[in-house]
This record gives sequence, C-alpha cells and structure tokens, in this order.
Amino acid sequence: MSARASAFFLALALSVSAPFAIADNLPEIQRLIKQGQMPQALEKADAYISTRPKDAQGRFLKGLILTEMGRPAEAIAVFTKLTEDFPELPEPYNNLAVLYAQQKQYEKARTALEMAIRTHPSYAIAHENLGDVYAKLASQAYDKALQLDSANAVTQSKLSLIHELISTSTPKAGSRPAVAQRPAEPARPAAAPTTVAALTPPAKPIDKAPEPAKVEKPIEKAADKAPEAKPAPAAPAKPAAADADEADLGKALQSWASAWSRKDVKAYLAHYAANFQTPNGVSRKAWEAERAQRIDKPGKLQVSVEDIKVSIADDKATVKFRQRYTSASLKSSTSKTIVFVKTGGKWLILQERVG
Repeated sequence: MSARASAFFLALALSVSAPFAIADNLPEIQRLIKQGQMPQALEKADAYISTRPKDAQGRFLKGLILTEMGRPAEAIAVFTKLTEDFPELPEPYNNLAVLYAQQKQYEKARTALEMAIRTHPSYAIAHENLGDVYAKLASQAYDKALQLDSANAVTQSKLSLIHELISTSTPKAGSRPAVAQRPAEPARPAAAPTTVAALTPPAKPIDKAPEPAKVEKPIEKAADKAPEAKPAPAAPAKPAAADADEADLGKALQSWASAWSRKDVKAYLAHYAANFQTPNGVSRKAWEAERAQRIDKPGKLQVSVEDIKVSIADDKATVKFRQRYTSASLKSSTSKTIVFVKTGGKWLILQERVG
C-alpha cells in the first residue's frame, strides 16, 4: 500500500491569510530533524509550542517528529487538532491519511484525503494517495467476494489486476520538514510521507508575447535577379570542453543518486570531496556515520534526479535539480543545489543544500 505524508519542504508555502511567522528556533528544530536527532527536536518543538500554542508550523513539525519516532497515536492527535484549528490547510489531512493507512484504517484515510482535496482541489499528492486508498479498498472488497464465491474467475482476474496495481505503486510522502513563510497554495508538488510532498510555485507567466522581428523593406530597384539574402550569423558555438564538463557533471550526479539507491554507502561517500562542507559544521566522521546509518535502514530505497541545470565556473560547478526520494515509509520531491569541485579530473561534491 503506498501512502504519502505531506511535509513542509525547505520552502513550504502556507496560505497568505494565515498568521504564521518564522521564528528563530524553527530552523534549529528542522536541523535536528534532518540530523535524525528526534528526541532533541521534540524537546525544542514542545518548548516552541508552549510559547506559541497557535502556531501551525511548530505543531506540524511536532507531528512529523512523532511520526518519525514511531508514535503514531500522538502524531494523529497533533494532526487532528491541526485540522480543527486550521481546516483550510490540506497537509495535516494528508498526513492523517498516511498514518491511518499504515494502520489499515482505509476508510478513515479516504475521509481525510477527501477533506484535503476539498480544501485544495488541485492538491496532487492527496489525489494520488486517494487513488492508492481506493485500490486497497477495492482489493479488500474483491477478497471478500472471493471468500463468498471462490470459483468466480472474473473476480479473481480483477483482484489480480488490483494487486498488480498496488505492488507497482510507489509510496508518496513528503521530504524532510522545512519552515515555510506562507500557507500552501497547492501547485505542482515539489515535493512530497513517507516521501513528504512539497509545493512548488507555478512558473511565472510571460507578461507578453515577444514582438515579431522587424523585416527591412527591400529597396525598390529594378534588376534582372534579386540579390541573395545574407545568412543570419550563427550562434556562438559552445566550447567542446564545456559540453564535456556538463556531461561529466550529469554522470556524477546520476552516479551519486544510484549509489544512494543501492545503499552502497562507500560509493555514496566517495562522491564527496575531502573538504566537503558538512551541515552545521559537524565533523566529517560524525556526518559520515549519520549518513551511513540513515542510508542503511531496512527496506527499499529509490533516489532519482531530474530537471538538471548546470552552471560551470573554472573548476567549480553549481548543479540545480529536483530530487525524488522514495522509501518504504517516506517519499519526497525536493529542489536541491549541489556545488561540485573538480579534483584530480573528477567532479566531487563540495556543498549540498535544499533549495
């Protein structure tokens, strides 16, 4: 059964009318979550909420922390209260649905997802999750029908199709929570529980169409044949070396994602430069241990990259892309930026950040 919990990306949007503001210690809570320090994150979240009990972001983060800590009953209570206090936000409904689905309470999951869609009809993650829930409910119905009539070939065929649909469906959730400045106007998920979904703002429309190129009026001069038009100057060719570097960077990025998906910790860490800037200045050893622990968790893992944009300056390159992360319990779609440095003829990761 694939289910997604929607979480805040590092730039989650909340609705403009909501009275939310980013507080200084919310980024600290997010940092602890990212590092897997859930007890410390929960302690900070509780302290934050005690001074701002009406703040949706802090409470939402607490719900995510409790989910990560394997305390679903408490997480359900947090998200349920959020739906009561902020019924216009779809994310708490979606996360409730994921938690209910994990407990095989599919009717409750369906109801929560329908509420998420009612608040934001274009909320794609909720639509996808609802499709998965419907598939699971259909599977249960056909199972029941076969119990009553085991010789029914049509029901058996339908059930096998449903099982195939469920088995090939990937869990969708959101990425690691991040603080947002405004409440979510569902656009295309940038993201995405267990990958947590995020929302990316729609592309800015073009203000007006470009004016057609002006064509000079030919000189009216009698001649036996018209003069040949001069060919338009060719666009400057891209240096072959730049093309090669761009291709190498794309391969390095894909290789990094592939090693992560294979849970090949050694190959994954080999993509990082010796002077890699670890998050929050933690030691390289501590960072590698934390990454190894997170990557080597049981269950299937899939990381893919898309929409890759490369900018190269001498021996450094900035690569912006969308990362899609799927595990047994989490799915996210996140905008990321990686700064590479060329060392010994190889492009290695110097810096990594969300956004």
